[in-house]
Amino acid sequence: MPYQEGPMTEAMYYVLLALSKPTHGYQLMLDIKEISGGRIEMGPGTLYGVLTRLLKENLLRIKQDDGRRKTYELTIQGRIALKSEYERLKSMLKDGAFLEGE
Repeated sequence: MPYQEGPMTEAMYYVLLALSKPTHGYQLMLDIKEISGGRIEMGPGTLYGVLTRLLKENLLRIKQDDGRRKTYELTIQGRIALKSEYERLKSMLKDGAFLEGE
């Protein structure tokens, strides 16, 4: 199933963001916590649900599977989707900037 353009869930965004370098599931959980400044602690159930969805949508692939652990990496389509979502989020912040003057 190809990726359907549109807003991502927060979990999808942070998984893709953390996959700026190939890594495995447990390290992804640690990286997401670090990237978010501790705001997001993603559990294994959420993480592996998101990974399954992103694999189906061809936004990431399994780079290595040694039978014990899988290493995931972004596809080109995944990088494009991540950048698109980042630009969407920046636009939303810009649109709401007037709130700072209140």
